Amino acid sequence: MPVATRYRLIDLTIDLARQRVERGDVLLEVSGLSFRLLACMLERGDRVVGFDELMAAVWAPAVVNEETVTQRVRLLRQSLGDDARQPRYIRTVRSRGYQLGEPPVPLADRPPRRRTIWPAVAAVGVLAATAVGVGFLAREQKPVTSAQQEILQRAEWYRAMGQRDNNERALALYDRALREAPDDVDALSGASRTRAARSCLYNAGPAEAREALRLATRAVSLRPDSAAAWSASGYAHDCLGDIGGAITGYERAVRLDPKDDASRSSAAYLYQEQGRLADALHANMDMHGDPAKVRFREVQVAREYELLGFAAAAEARYRHVFELSPDNVFANVGWPAFLFAQQRFDEAAVALAEARRRGTDRAELAQLDGELALRRGDHVSAARAFAEAKVLRPSATLPTTLAALHGEAPVDAAWLRDRIAATRAALPEDPWPGSRLELALLLDAAHDRRGAVAALSEAVDKGWRDAGYLRASPLFASMAGDAGFEAVLEAIARRVAAERERVLDAPWCPKELLAQGRP
Repeated sequence: MPVATRYRLIDLTIDLARQRVERGDVLLEVSGLSFRLLACMLERGDRVVGFDELMAAVWAPAVVNEETVTQRVRLLRQSLGDDARQPRYIRTVRSRGYQLGEPPVPLADRPPRRRTIWPAVAAVGVLAATAVGVGFLAREQKPVTSAQQEILQRAEWYRAMGQRDNNERALALYDRALREAPDDVDALSGASRTRAARSCLYNAGPAEAREALRLATRAVSLRPDSAAAWSASGYAHDCLGDIGGAITGYERAVRLDPKDDASRSSAAYLYQEQGRLADALHANMDMHGDPAKVRFREVQVAREYELLGFAAAAEARYRHVFELSPDNVFANVGWPAFLFAQQRFDEAAVALAEARRRGTDRAELAQLDGELALRRGDHVSAARAFAEAKVLRPSATLPTTLAALHGEAPVDAAWLRDRIAATRAALPEDPWPGSRLELALLLDAAHDRRGAVAALSEAVDKGWRDAGYLRASPLFASMAGDAGFEAVLEAIARRVAAERERVLDAPWCPKELLAQGRP
């Protein structure tokens, strides 16, 4: 029986002979090692394919390790628009390998084209087809109508304003533009960004971010040279928690358009999360236009200053943005959080109350409220605040954990065991350092201090650099004085010192930091 060369995998059509992957009529960018990896899995049906088998089939004779396979799977998922946390196409089978999300369905091969013995007729056919193609392209590539352009301009105006209501107005206009022209790349990119903002900024669930990724993937497939499309892809991956995919999108956008300061600054935030503080600050200093026009950049720079140990410079920037931009979501989170990490708890409480009066409904603020309540010994208010954080961000795991650990009812031992196991199982696919802090809190609640410290050490390895928060937060108070916990703080200090030296020695180092000097 001949081996199939074409397969259906959920909504994908994969042609092994032509090395093509299509979703509907959209050609996806899957090539090289990514395509060979996908082909290897298709040929093995729906069984689990181990690391050794993948390395032998895809990379041999080159010698690679499991990390190489993991990174390639991430890139393949990115190309397919897949979500590692809720995968459709490729599932991770812990400690074993990978498995397709559904059994692939073999398809009949395309019938071969019949050769003609009449070259003249063939030429006529080609000319006719060319004429039809020219007519089709002429229709497809006609300039966007002025009405359509006006809709897009108005949508972008609303989107740039930043508040929730304006984001919704922008999305309604982008959707309207897409009804008129479903393949308009600018409309696809704008609709993607506004849907991702629903998830990232305004507490909608991950479904909005997944739809944002679908729209951005469509935009990129239609126009791979569009910086806006790649930036939208980066933002969608960002909101789905995929740091690698987000950085890829943002960096591609900057390569296509070096003036895209917004994408450059967004990438800087993710460098910061990876512990690359000097790279993050350098990117935010390397603006090609007016830095004031880049939303949230000032807050990011303040955070980078804070983590690098330049507290006075950080405070000046945080305070400035908080006072002048009451609708800046991240300033409303960042300023009270900075004061808290500096152990200026009364000032943090005042700033938090002001941020809440501004209507900033963020789980981070509710959590901070809970931590301040714990410091006061007010466990009832803490439980209420953590429960609020859980409601505000039901798709996030940390608010659920805190609501359980500090709720009115004692923690159930079976729940705690299951929660620890689930959190551990999710970490191999989770690049965010903060997820290891959650595991540390769970293990500490289970009286596994050694495991808790190990989780904090892994967080540092992944990029966690906020020693001030670990010292200030009552969530970690039981670990204070523990030799392992102190070793974690010392490890952060060493890594931050190295990053700070890089900044101070760099030709682009901000003058305000040079003036403050080395701590």
